[in-house]
This record gives sequence, structure tokens and C-alpha cells, in this order.
Amino acid sequence: MAISTLDDSPFHAGEQALQERFGVREQMETFGRRVIRDHMPQQHQDFYQQLPFVFVGHADNDGWPWASIVVGEPGFMQAETARDLSINSQPISGDPLARALQHDTRLGFLGMEPSSRRRNRLSGQVNRVDQQGFGISIHQAFGNCPQYIQSRQFEVVNPDSLTDTNTQHITELDEQAIALIESSDTFFVASCIEASKDPGNANNNYTEGADVSHRGGKPGFVKVEKDGVLTIPDYLGNNHFNTLGNFLLNPRAGLLFIDWENQHLLTLTGSVEILWDDEATQHFDGAQRFWRFRLEHGAWLKNSLPLKTHFESYSANTELTGTWDQAASALEAEKRRHQWQDYRIEKVVPESATVKSFYLKPESGQLAHFEAGQFLTLQFMVDGKQHVRTYTVSSAPGEAHYRISVKREAAGPSGEAPGLISNYLHDHATEGQQIKAKAPSGDFCFKANEDRPAVLLAAGIGITPMVSMVRHAILDRVRTRHAREIVVIATARNNAERAFYSELQHLAQQSGGFIQVVWCLTAPESELPPGEDYSHAGRMDQELLQAILPLADYDFYLCGPAGYMQHSYDLLRHLGVADKRIAAEAFGPASMQRDLDEAQARQPTQALPAAEQAIVTFVDPQGRQLTEQQWQPADGTLLELAEAHGLEPNYGCRTGSCGSCKSGLQQGSVSYSSQPSAKMDAGEVLLCCTQPAAGEGEELPAITIQLS
Repeated sequence: MAISTLDDSPFHAGEQALQERFGVREQMETFGRRVIRDHMPQQHQDFYQQLPFVFVGHADNDGWPWASIVVGEPGFMQAETARDLSINSQPISGDPLARALQHDTRLGFLGMEPSSRRRNRLSGQVNRVDQQGFGISIHQAFGNCPQYIQSRQFEVVNPDSLTDTNTQHITELDEQAIALIESSDTFFVASCIEASKDPGNANNNYTEGADVSHRGGKPGFVKVEKDGVLTIPDYLGNNHFNTLGNFLLNPRAGLLFIDWENQHLLTLTGSVEILWDDEATQHFDGAQRFWRFRLEHGAWLKNSLPLKTHFESYSANTELTGTWDQAASALEAEKRRHQWQDYRIEKVVPESATVKSFYLKPESGQLAHFEAGQFLTLQFMVDGKQHVRTYTVSSAPGEAHYRISVKREAAGPSGEAPGLISNYLHDHATEGQQIKAKAPSGDFCFKANEDRPAVLLAAGIGITPMVSMVRHAILDRVRTRHAREIVVIATARNNAERAFYSELQHLAQQSGGFIQVVWCLTAPESELPPGEDYSHAGRMDQELLQAILPLADYDFYLCGPAGYMQHSYDLLRHLGVADKRIAAEAFGPASMQRDLDEAQARQPTQALPAAEQAIVTFVDPQGRQLTEQQWQPADGTLLELAEAHGLEPNYGCRTGSCGSCKSGLQQGSVSYSSQPSAKMDAGEVLLCCTQPAAGEGEELPAITIQLS
């Protein structure tokens, strides 16, 4: 925080630079001028007066920042006026703050009530120092959100009751310090801005403004490197960028770690480096970026904290963040994304008369990241034969498991018993059973951070990706405080067969109004009261859509059987919805003919004619030949050719929509019998809908396929 008048921006140059970098400069300036004041509003005055401690940030005579805690019975802080705060307590013995308290020393304050997770910040300048304590004149005061604050109860104890108090100065981290840091779920960070070296600046006035802030996470969120350097995630915050803005101008920090159980304080000061684009952000849940702290010097204040504490619970935001051990496991899981992994069925839950959910956990202990809406590829051994299927994940990213929800089907792919795998899961899959799966994939993905409202249209088991999307939106709101408006219009045959009714109703209530759920039943039970448990009898139609959705610009997501998909898509296009605003995911053989917008239409790709015959070689991921066979049109697709000769390529939908059979094309060309919807990179083909293509000038084309 910087000293400024209300005629100026409440943010200094470093804070402004970061707000500009992340695209929030204008909105934060408007917001800051309203909520950052040069005085304490009445609720802040009342708040500080009820606290048993306050955190203080300052810089010493050499410009090194320190974070401190000052403790007293509630009432030890008194607001003399809206611009003056009196702190009637002394710093803890050995704390560098005691030496820094002089007239005009500039301090930053963090008042925090962990039991309620309330916190407020202020900065000011010392105007009194005496035996009772010190006073400050307020420069800035504002509130902070309760993110990442763990709930604790506190009891002040008489400082005279503390025994064996002592101060131990350090220049490197000992084993006890490392153990404390690695087990901490909370620490405090002080920062400051260096002022110009004014010859008349005789007092301890090395800062234009000092600040102290809170950092919280799961134990293990601070990593201690081998050389004693700390690496710390920076989570999504309030966009003030007080701490990082100070780091940008003055890369120094003071850290305070507290051993609540033993009443020890570990206070450190050193240099910092911001890591803007570290690869670890891809695997560390919640991390936007990282910063490193290198110790200059510090101290242990042993048996010195006059507080007894009791831990209650982690913040909901903390629960959505990770640790360094989890990040390392996630990196390993990402490396194995395209490999079969062992999973255990943790729980089986009926969702309706025809749908069961299966909760899966990896034996490795770490889930690979996925996007809401993606599917899981699973491998089953039934009657001694291997089968591969894809099922949409109905849980949300960040949850501790994958959940798939499977409808008992009456018919299956050609050549198999009706509903072979779905019936196997319903009748034989049990808790504790082990199955193999690959990490989720797919292009049907929901972005919770968009501002445009979303409409999720689902029928039958097509509800599964929509449940994942809604759950993700709820969790993302906790993490980012951004709520994307969602309308779910779900269609089922009747109440007995509709899945996730109670879950979606609960999520809608939990959302506080930004999620709406509408149910259509095509053959509702006679005893089911219309207008209560469902909104519409029959299929979704134009009248219903226009009644539910006010005029606005929406993103639409469609999922369900083929007839429902095409009907819904055609209806939306008839109502003027642009094709680019409609994302769709089909199950099984379902496909959908799109009507591309004129500006969006692509030149049709030139279809290569299928060969009359060809030589096809299949190789493994290491390039070793598996088989070499002659192909003729009667052999069908490359997937069917491979299966006919004893190979077991991955597959799921067999229609070109899921991408499970994606393989490498090392030589030759292929012809697609139908345009696939799954995305492919250069050099990749989908075995399930391809045949060898006629090679120009070749009597007997040769192609080589590398199986994954």
C-alpha cells in the first residue's frame, strides 16, 4: 500500500502495472476509489477493537521487511478517531518491530478474525510511542475477502506465564524451521516500497508504504528447496496486488510462520523473485503463479506467543488448492495421460431406475487434470475378451475422484450382446474392483470463466456432462468469485428414469440464483404433479425455450441421443442462434448435421477415394512391426482390420466422435467414410472411420499405422 490522497489513485505504480498486466486496471481503479479510504469506517473501528491480535509489517533501518504479531486482550486496540488507532500493547520480545517503533515509522496492519474469516487492512504512520504501546495515523483502510483463511479459535494468555522464552538468530533454515514451514497452512508476508534517499530523512523512514498480508493453503503448499529457498504459490486474490506490486518495485519480503501448538514464532527476511510462467502452475491446483524467497536472516522467538489456539477447519477456497506433493503426482499423472492406469471402484450409487454412478480413484493416488464435459476411456475384460468404452465424467475437475454414470443399455455395438458393458457394470461391478482407464479427453468442454450465459440442453444419459459442468461452475465460483449464469433444460422419459434430479436441484439452490434447472418429461407418471417436480410435459420445443430464455446472447451445449441432438440443433438455428454458439456431444452412433454460418463455412476438404486394395502395416509405439496385412474393401475400416488380425486398438464410439482410436499415420494416406468430429493433430488418423486411400500412381498403396 502506498501513501496517497483521495485525489490520487489509491494504487501505486507497482500495483497499477500488475493490474494492467492482468487486464483489471480500469475496474480496479473505479473499485479502489470507492472502497480504499483515508479513514476507518465505523465497522472497521469496531472490528479492530474486538481482536486479540493484529499483524504488523514494517522495514528496518537497512530496508529489510518484517512481519510481526502484536497480542493483547480484546480492546487493546482502540479507534481514537476514524483516522487514529491506538495499540496498547508491546511487540513480542525479540521481534524486530520493537526496535523500529519511532515517530513517523510507516506500518502496514492486517486485522484478522480466523473464527469468522473476516479481515481488514490498513496502513499508517506512527504518531505515538510510550510504555503502553504506540499509536498510528491512518493513511489507507480497506476490507479483504476471507479466502484461504483457516478457522481457528484463540485464547490470550498472560505473557508472564510463558517460560523459557528466548530468541535465536539464524542465517539459514534449521531442521525445525523446515519442518514448521512444510507443515504450515498459514503464514504472513510483509513488503514495502523503498523511498528516495532524502538527506533529511533522519528517522526510520525507508518505506513509502509498508504492508502485511496473509497467505493460506493446505500443509505442504510452501516448498523448501535444497538450498533453503522457499517457493510459494500465488492464488487468485482481490486484484489489488498489494504484495506483488511491492515486490515489483522492491523485491524483498518478511515472512512470519507460527508454531501454534508450541507458541513459537519464526520470523524471516530476505529477497524475492516472481515466477510468472512457471510450468508448475499447470499441475498445482489454484496457483496463478509462484514467487521465491531467499533468506537473508531471521530469528526464532521460542515459547513467546501469548496465545492458545484450536484449529477448526480449512477455508472452502483452501480445499480447492494443492500442495507440492500433489503437484508432483499430477505431473507424473500427466506424463501417463495416454497410458492405461489402474483404478479402483470406490463407490457405486444408483441415480435412477436405469443409471448407476461409479466413483473411481487411481491406484497411483493422483488424478490427471480434465475439463468439465470430457470423457474417460475404460478397458474391461468380459468373458476373457477385452472391450474398450468411453463414458463422460459426471464429477467436476478438482474433486477427489472421477465419477462415471452409466445407463443400462438394451443394445450394443455390432457383434456384441445387447448392452454388454453397461449391463456388466450394472450387474457385476462392485466396490473395490479394479479396472483400467486412460485420463479424460475430448473437445466438449465448458469454460466457467466466460461472461456469456450458458444453456445446457440434455436428454437421457446426455445429462452426465451437464452435471459435471454445473458442479464445476459451483466450485469455480468459490475459487474465483465469478458466477457464469447457467440454465439447464433436461429431458427424460419419466421420473423413475431421470438421473441427478435431486443433485441438480441442490446445486441450483446452492448457487444462489445463477443456476436454473428445468425438467421436461415426455411420459410423466400420472401421480407426478405438473409444475412442481417437472416444468414441461413432452419434448423441449420453441415455445418452452422462448418462455424460459429472455432475449440474450447465449452459448448452447447439447448432449443426448441422435434424434434429440438434431431436433435441438435445428430448433436453435431456426431461432437464429449462430452455429459457433452451439457445442455438441453425441453418444454412441449419434451424429448431427450442422448448418454452418456463411462467415464460418469452410471449404469442404477434398475426400480421397478409397483404394481397391492396399498393404497395411501396424506398428507399436516403439515402431516395432505388429502385423502386415493386405486390405480389401470387404475388410471394412482399419479398426476392423486390426481386430480381425488379433490386435486390440483402443476405441470407444466407433463413429469418429470420441477420438479413442486416434493413431499415428507414418506412411500413406487414408480415406474417411464419414467426416469425424473428434479433433486430430497432423499425422493422426481415426481407425474407426478410415480405409486406405488410393495412392496416386500406385497400384498397391502401402500405409503404416502406429498404434497408441
